[in-house]
Amino acid sequence: MMRTSWEMFFFVFLVTWRGALSVTRYSIPEEKERGAVVANLASDLGLDVSGLEQREVKLDTVHSKKYLEINKRTGELYIAEKMDRESLCHGKTSCFVKLDVIIKSPLRIFNIELEIIDINDNAPHFRMDRVELDVSESAPPGERFSLPNALDPDVGANTVNTYKLSSSDHFTIDIHAGSDGTKYVDLVLTKALDREKHSVHNLILTAVDGGVPPRSGTASIIVRVLDTNDNAPQFDRPVYSLNMSENSPIGTLVTKLNASDADEGSNADITYSFTLYTSEKTQDMFSLNSKTGEITVKDTIDFEDMKIFEMHIEAKDNGPVPLSNQCRVTVYVTDMNDNYPEITIKSLKNTVKEDIPVGTVIALVGVSDRDTGDNGKVNLSISNNLPFVLNKSSDHHYELLVSEPLDRERVPEYEVTLVVTDGGTPPLSDNETITVHLLDVNDNAPQFPQSFYSISVTENNSPGALLSSITAHDPDLHENQYLVYFIIEKEIVNTSMSMLFSINPENGNLYALKTFDYEIEKEFLFHIEARDSGVPPLSSNVTVHIIIMDQNDNTPLIVSPWRAQGSVVEEKIPRSTDKGTLIAKVIAIDTDSVHNSRITYQFLQNTDATLFSLDQYNGEIRTMRMFSYRDSRHQRLVVIAKDNGEPSLSATVTIKLSTVETALKTYADMTEIPEYDIFSDLNLYLVIGLGSVSFLLLITILVTIVLKCQKPKPSKAGPPCRNSVISERNSTIADSTLVSNDAYWYSLFLAETRKGKLVVRQPVPKGSRYIVSSIPRSTGLTETSDSAASTLQASTTTSSSSS
Repeated sequence: MMRTSWEMFFFVFLVTWRGALSVTRYSIPEEKERGAVVANLASDLGLDVSGLEQREVKLDTVHSKKYLEINKRTGELYIAEKMDRESLCHGKTSCFVKLDVIIKSPLRIFNIELEIIDINDNAPHFRMDRVELDVSESAPPGERFSLPNALDPDVGANTVNTYKLSSSDHFTIDIHAGSDGTKYVDLVLTKALDREKHSVHNLILTAVDGGVPPRSGTASIIVRVLDTNDNAPQFDRPVYSLNMSENSPIGTLVTKLNASDADEGSNADITYSFTLYTSEKTQDMFSLNSKTGEITVKDTIDFEDMKIFEMHIEAKDNGPVPLSNQCRVTVYVTDMNDNYPEITIKSLKNTVKEDIPVGTVIALVGVSDRDTGDNGKVNLSISNNLPFVLNKSSDHHYELLVSEPLDRERVPEYEVTLVVTDGGTPPLSDNETITVHLLDVNDNAPQFPQSFYSISVTENNSPGALLSSITAHDPDLHENQYLVYFIIEKEIVNTSMSMLFSINPENGNLYALKTFDYEIEKEFLFHIEARDSGVPPLSSNVTVHIIIMDQNDNTPLIVSPWRAQGSVVEEKIPRSTDKGTLIAKVIAIDTDSVHNSRITYQFLQNTDATLFSLDQYNGEIRTMRMFSYRDSRHQRLVVIAKDNGEPSLSATVTIKLSTVETALKTYADMTEIPEYDIFSDLNLYLVIGLGSVSFLLLITILVTIVLKCQKPKPSKAGPPCRNSVISERNSTIADSTLVSNDAYWYSLFLAETRKGKLVVRQPVPKGSRYIVSSIPRSTGLTETSDSAASTLQASTTTSSSSS
């Protein structure tokens, strides 16, 4: 009958649970015999029994024992070893064993959950199977004596259900349950004892469980009746209720019990002890002084572990037949703020773009505290100087939000320290630091360290020479920082700027692609752009001013006195020439600029140093004295014209002077140009000479008119500049005139010599500015003074030059 009921229960349970769960669940009672079939796995799992023997079937083990096996022929799951529920699931109200059935070829895994149902296979037993009680004959009826409770490892209805006492006229038992449901029993005296009639009472206490059939255990109770200690100790009150703080130091006094005994002598000496109702955990936490009744702290008390302790104290006298009394001490533990609050990061975005919108959630944070009341109330905070803010979403959850725009170039990452604080006194706190990394976006354009670059380049440079390194800085990262440099195209005289200069696109090195000539081009102005590689790219540009510096690369050119060929000029002068007479004037021009074009004149060779002088600035050769009969008729003068460059360049001219005795009648009679002496008629020469003088006068008038019309702004007179020509009014050399047309500048020199007029045209670079200078008439050695500079108009000068 018992077997049939279990099989019916098993079938109903199997049908119910197989449909409810994904795992296959079975229930069997413990202590099933070996070989008993639990279920047909093949049928329940939908397996083919015929092929099961060829497939490898593996069943995991439980507690190093193989309790179950599978019959490969029938597919049945059967008991291989008896299962004791108490050893498998000690102290648990429910007992489940989880198994995995692994079948190969093909591989399949099935989860099996086997519930072990308790059967009443354990009888109750007492912690003490022999209890000896000494009871005074004067013990009043109703006096109670604590008896040990019985234990039963079974659960539910199979555990201890009741107690029974063997038949007695003087004693009975009182059964009551503790807060955890445990049944306790007291021995109660129902009738006064008489030692003389019955000195020992042998009782049997039986504990009976609720199983079917029930099981029981017994303990012997021996009651010895003592003589006349008929006053039991009495406590001040039966129940003590106390409050104490958790974490009180070991040795702290909880209370001092006071029990009194009306007897005298040894019958009044009281001993305090814990009764069997006091749990072992409570006895581990508190210590009771058996002589004084002081209860002190024995171990650390934790409110979160246990909030109430209940102690049952017995006071027993030391009479021949000790009498006792009991009280209950209840200690309520007061919570202290001894648990630190905790932070839990639920979700975190620790890498975000720097342009993340304000209000975006960076992290979800949870907070908790094991304490109660104000000690368990927590608050989360962060530093105020961060671009983040906390938003409380619930009692224990916060959102970390972006509160300000972020800039990676200013702060690449943030260390956000979350501080949680409880409401205790003093408050406890904890912290957690999270790092938020910012990803770069292309929000910064390249920046040059200066807005204008002025670069000086000496002419005659080597093609491909490095002029300068023009680099920009971009505070962005990676491709947003990679810069490309290029020249913004601009044409100068139909020449692209990229044909003159080149820039390295990677490092900004600027190179010259050709050799520059100061006399042709003096400066260049263009722009260089730096562009990053972001999407979209950002760029900026800078203005570059290339200044060509002059180099002394042009040798002075002697244009007067005029020479048909070679460098030797022959002149004839009367021997009666006076002191200070102008013999010749050396004029040289230099197409360089500034100091490189400033020319000085020196004698390289002088036959008689006392006879001739040379003005080093205007090149005039004059007599220092009159000729004497001792002076040679032939004089050789070598004049060098040197510029002021470094190193200096020079040119020379040789003048051979021959003295004649015939005196010159008039200046007009002597004027002739031997090299161009085509006409022999003296009258023709005079006409040409008068025409030249008239032409020179006309030029002078035109220059004066132009100067008057232009009304130049007043400026401080400077030293003679490049290509300025200085002449002396009392010399036979006329003023210099600068003539321009659309293509070239010419420096036109009209030189009047003893033999006639000489016109020299010297081409110089287009675009230059020239100054017409003159020197007032003076006597003796030349004194140079500069007149106001003026620029001739191209149209007037060109027509004059053509004439």
